Amino acid sequence: MTEMVRKVNLSRAMRTMQELFPEEYNFYPRSWILPDEFAIFLTEVNLMKESNPRWRPTFIVKPDGGCQGDGIYLIKDPTEIRMMANLQSRPAVVQEYMSKPFLIDKLKFDIRLYVLLKSLDPLEVYIAKDGLCRFCTEPYQEPALRNLHQVYMHLTNYSLNIHSGNFVHSDSGNTGSKRMFSSILDKLSSGGIDIRKVWSDIISLVVKTVIAIVPELKVFYQSDIPAGKPGPSCFQILGFDILLMKNLKPILLEVNANPSMKIEHEREVSPGVIEYIPSPVDEEVKVAIIRDTLRLVDPHKKKKEQVAQASAEPAELAAQDRDSLFEEGLESKPEEAPEAGPPALCLKQVFPKYAKQFSYLRLVERIAALFIRFLGVKGTTKLGPTGFRMFIRNSKISNSGFSMAAGDILYIDITRRGIGPSMDQRDAGMSLQAFVEAVCFLAQRRYKSLSLHEQVELLLDFCECNLATLDEKRLACSRGVPERQATLVTCPQDQLQLSPTTPGAAPFHRTAAHKFVDCRSSQP
Repeated sequence: MTEMVRKVNLSRAMRTMQELFPEEYNFYPRSWILPDEFAIFLTEVNLMKESNPRWRPTFIVKPDGGCQGDGIYLIKDPTEIRMMANLQSRPAVVQEYMSKPFLIDKLKFDIRLYVLLKSLDPLEVYIAKDGLCRFCTEPYQEPALRNLHQVYMHLTNYSLNIHSGNFVHSDSGNTGSKRMFSSILDKLSSGGIDIRKVWSDIISLVVKTVIAIVPELKVFYQSDIPAGKPGPSCFQILGFDILLMKNLKPILLEVNANPSMKIEHEREVSPGVIEYIPSPVDEEVKVAIIRDTLRLVDPHKKKKEQVAQASAEPAELAAQDRDSLFEEGLESKPEEAPEAGPPALCLKQVFPKYAKQFSYLRLVERIAALFIRFLGVKGTTKLGPTGFRMFIRNSKISNSGFSMAAGDILYIDITRRGIGPSMDQRDAGMSLQAFVEAVCFLAQRRYKSLSLHEQVELLLDFCECNLATLDEKRLACSRGVPERQATLVTCPQDQLQLSPTTPGAAPFHRTAAHKFVDCRSSQP
């Protein structure tokens, strides 16, 4: 998880989703990876300036492994990037700076929301009903050459602003330099703003971001957990940093794999003597999150839930099914706890509860499933040339105008692009990211005049159907069923037809992967 949400890896994962679903993933700023994409960055910025001479962008540079605002700086011109030698060992991400944030008391702020990733397979995600808003300590002005260096104006990091003389510690959740998100929502609501829409947009951002990083997580997971054995009960609390724009559109700044759970701040009472002072705002939010995370991952809870579900009224279950992300949003205030029981959960399930709204975005997970199938060697996360050839052959891609030799060339071409000058040769091979690129290339080549995600979906349907047929054939052979019952797959450009190889063959059994219409007749 720590690797996946580092700035470079997160940007790569989000870029893949932006290419497949540009409208759904427009909540993440345009990003370039340094030093690898410095030339591309220069070219694209110059082209955008030529097409729109009035565009006056600002960019923010973030070191890959940085935290607490360390090493972050703003620039107005791409040539101002500090191309230091340590960029090779410590890459960075440069992003377009969001220069029109929503302000409160003339101050810029961001939202730290806590998200529980309870399970990977099946995917299960919860969002805390309250979070923290971290404020800058100098009134905001749009970036200009005279103020680019003023970190207390532009950067919302708590670890930076706490050193400002204007930082205000507060004993309540609605004042000071760190406030509860619920207090901000109350302020917005009193101004006539639909906070349910704000919450709905934030939920959508969180779920889409998790969907973007899950495929790579699954690749790492299968390399560590033996197949066919129950894995450990893993979970992770993530910290999402979100910026509200002037129009209240949420923008994802970054994701933290290990967000701070401190509920106190330090104060130097005399030289070298530190006093730890409780922070009521942190305590209110964080204690509830840890308490309820432990309640949710309690291994004894599953049996209790099964008993409770069995006794639930049908009408109550039907009401739960009718819940909609875009109708309900999240409550701005926690539910009242029953009198003689524990407090109500502060964590709200958003997946699989809202799975229907987002299932179409899980294309890369399907690609990852193919990738894992052909990895071969247990414990590896890179696909070798033999595995890629098996993918091309077994998926029947080589039967449709794409030769095995062309597959070898594609493998070499894409893999070489992903090998940096400092990469150990033992790590050579095709990563999931490179495999996704190969699948996109094959889909674009095979299906014309469609959007990229439609092309990829068609190719995945085609591959999954052929692989399911192959699996059934192997299963039939292992049981001693005559060879003649195998299914013949014909692959026209625009459709897939399935027909038995001999008259009177056994019926073709569908699997979940079969999305094409079965066009068989009783004749061969």
